[in-house]
Amino acid sequence: MKPELKIEKITLQDGREITLETGLLAKQSHGSCVVRMGDTMLLATVVSSKEPKEGIDFLPLTVDYREKFAAAGRFPGGFLKREGRPSDQEILGMRLVDRVLRPLFPKDYHSETQIMIQLMSHDDEVCPDSLLGLAASTALSLSDIPFEGPISEVRVGRIDNNLVINPSKDNLSKSDIDLMVGASKESVVMVEGEMNEISEAEMIEAIKFGHEAIKKQCEAQENLAKKCKVGETREYDKKVENEEILKKIESSCYDKIYKIASNKTSKQERTDLLKVIKDEVLESFSEEELEEKEKEILSYFYKIEKKAIRDFILNEQTRIDGRKTDEIRPIWCEVSYLPKTHGSAVFTRGETQSLTTVTLGTSMDENKLDTVTTQGAERFYLHYNFPPFSTGEARMKFSVSRREIGHGNLAQRALKTMISEENPYTVRVVSEILESNGSSSMATVCAGTLALMDAGVKLDRPVSGIAMGLITDPETNKYAILSDILGDEDHLGDMDFKVTGTEKGIT
Repeated sequence: MKPELKIEKITLQDGREITLETGLLAKQSHGSCVVRMGDTMLLATVVSSKEPKEGIDFLPLTVDYREKFAAAGRFPGGFLKREGRPSDQEILGMRLVDRVLRPLFPKDYHSETQIMIQLMSHDDEVCPDSLLGLAASTALSLSDIPFEGPISEVRVGRIDNNLVINPSKDNLSKSDIDLMVGASKESVVMVEGEMNEISEAEMIEAIKFGHEAIKKQCEAQENLAKKCKVGETREYDKKVENEEILKKIESSCYDKIYKIASNKTSKQERTDLLKVIKDEVLESFSEEELEEKEKEILSYFYKIEKKAIRDFILNEQTRIDGRKTDEIRPIWCEVSYLPKTHGSAVFTRGETQSLTTVTLGTSMDENKLDTVTTQGAERFYLHYNFPPFSTGEARMKFSVSRREIGHGNLAQRALKTMISEENPYTVRVVSEILESNGSSSMATVCAGTLALMDAGVKLDRPVSGIAMGLITDPETNKYAILSDILGDEDHLGDMDFKVTGTEKGIT
């Protein structure tokens, strides 16, 4: 007997439909759905352990997205006729979903959680990555996993000055905006995309347009959950704070940390000074207390550290390295640093440094693309490498991380529209991050521009990039908008918003 299928439909402004289905496939997962648009079909499932993972204080969330070759009626290329490690395109899809969902789980939820999305049928007229966030959030909304959603993601394009939601691949090639927006009903969580030198006003209009479509998609998820009679969110061990220990730590170290924040320190100086205070806090507890509660004590210390530094920035409108909120760190750069490369540049901003090279080649050197949804070649591509020594760490590095692929893609999209159409070469840009204290992908964009010009590649205009931060206090309505953020300001702040562009507009 065929199971009962529950369906909810979303109609886009041009009449195209997205269908959300559940009840037929993958019923042993904690939540599952099929999202369909045209003949593109995605299956999303979510499973979360009933018990928290021991010894961690973060959410062990894994997002996995795979494109099945059968979905497009194709065989995997190469010798092995089985899907292998994920392509860059699949990894970028995973990151798109992860970045929207991760902030919306409760801070004290530490159970192993896995979201798996697979492309089961591919329609050339539908870009599947436009639907990934919707698929993942629907699966979560149909489960009992604690989640402050629903959310969704849409792609916004602009064709002939008209904004469009989830444009087809053909229309996207004619669009001067390709923007992914991730949001809940109330607020925008994530923005990523490339534009053809548009203004801030045009970008804000595109984000708002995408958010209106997302609100309808969130309502559709809520309606489907009602149809499925989804019950209460599961109970889990909520962390109860020990007020006595927290107050003891706050009274002993808040003022000291606040003072360090005002000392205009470098990253290493600040790390050393904070370690002294942390050691003093630990020494103030007995051996028995430490044996039982060391992790809890350390978590309270980091909480007070975060509070003190945020309060300092909000109260003084000054940064922990002494800068004003809108001040950029000192910059020095040099071109032709490497004698045998076709082009090279060193770009250093504060304690972040990129050594970038450019290599010119022929059509034989193009980056061949052979995935389920994309076949062809790139004549301009950028690779970003982030070795452990760049942050003073010693650890093994076996393969390219998802973060490296994401940051490389970000810098590539920032620069590629500025490569002149007259350029006859295949161009490979490689950024080696030699020091990192925030905004290393933006250092890559700046170094990339310099190295391209050093190699004689004709650019329409130079491109630069910066990471913007935000710290807010809803209780006092104080806020600080931070230009060119440090690593600590990324970690302690409420936003990491990277923007690249030319004198003319945002790329």
